This record gives sequence, C-alpha cells and structure tokens, in this order.
Amino acid sequence: MLIPILILLFCVIGGGAVLFFLRTGKRRSQLTIDAAAQTAQQFVNVQDIQGHFLYTLDGWVLSYLRIFPISLDLLSLSEKRMLIRKLTAELSSIRFPFKFLAVSRPVDISPLITDLSSLLPSADSAQKELLRQELMEMNSLALSGEVVERQFYLSLWQRQEQGGERELLDKAKRLVQHFEDAGVQAQLLKQQEIVRLCNLVNNPAYSHLDQADPEEAIPFLFYREG
Repeated sequence: MLIPILILLFCVIGGGAVLFFLRTGKRRSQLTIDAAAQTAQQFVNVQDIQGHFLYTLDGWVLSYLRIFPISLDLLSLSEKRMLIRKLTAELSSIRFPFKFLAVSRPVDISPLITDLSSLLPSADSAQKELLRQELMEMNSLALSGEVVERQFYLSLWQRQEQGGERELLDKAKRLVQHFEDAGVQAQLLKQQEIVRLCNLVNNPAYSHLDQADPEEAIPFLFYREG
C-alpha cells in the first residue's frame, strides 16, 4: 500500500516541477525576444542625435566636450603647479554638474609600418637591422590589438524643456572657454562625433576607422531563433 502512494507522490512532484520550468522558460524566452527586438538606440536610451545634442528617451538632452590630454612628463614641477592653479581658478566658477568619461580607442598603426618599410631599401646594414626589429615589434603590437589611445570627454545634461538646448549649449561653450583659458584644448562635439563616441562606448565591435555618414554607424539589434 505504501509503494503506490510514494509513486503517486513522486509523479505529482515531478509534474509540478516540469510545469514550473516550462512556464519559467517561456517567460524568459519572451523577455529575450522583447529585448532583442529593440533597436540599439532604445537599448542605450538614445532617441535622437542632432547638432551638438543627444536626446534621450527619458526626457534629457546631453552635450559632450572632448578634452585633449597633456603630457605631464614634459612639464617641470613649477609648470605642473601653474597648470593646477590655472585649472582650479578657471573651474572654481562652474556651478553646474558634469561627468568625466575616459575611453580607449584602437589606433591604426599601418601607416607607420608602411613608412618604416619604405626606409629599408635605402638603409645601410645597421639601419636595416634596427628597422627590421622595429617592424617586428610594430607587427606584434598590431596583431595583439593593444595599441590604443585614451580619449577624455565631459558630458553635460539638461531636461528637455523650452530653452533647454540654448542653456545647455551656453554651459558647454563656457566650459570649453574655461579649459582653453587654462591652456587645455577642448572641443564641443558635433553630431557625427557624438555618434562615434556612442559607438565607442556601447558597441564592442566598433572599428577605429572614421565613418563619413553617421547613419551608417548606428547599429541595430536583431533576434534570430535557433
């Protein structure tokens, strides 16, 4: 009498477990399809990019500045202190928030390899040996993908409202002027440059090659069953 009861109990538990996993799997599959059907713009919360502005789906407008780096190793101690004082003085008057962003961008060193190769025919034996060693090193770096350059950006934001773009553009231009007055080169990004920055941050497959058409650089996510 006990064995049939145990068998029935195991069947009920097994059937309940199978039903639970089937429902959970169906729910996960539907969520995956819904997420995969989104465009890349929706996935990264981008509504549109026009002029100097990026518009988000949740009602914000953003502008971006590129800050060109300075090699501090080339400055003396007194020059470093002077630069710090200038930046502190210029940025102390800023009363609005901004975010600092540092990204790594792959660098194409094939022109350098081509230039070094063109020097081989006219070089003497010692120079050829040095050039060959340098070419081997450059080729090794190119194959490893470790040749990157650090790029630095600042982002500013404002609610999408009447006059918001004008106020945000004024803040961005003021910030650019403050950096340039301190001796640091800064640039307000335009539409195509903002698209490249978005690709650089959000698209792992993005190439370092510049795109002539911003529309070609905006990817889409597709879902394929199986």
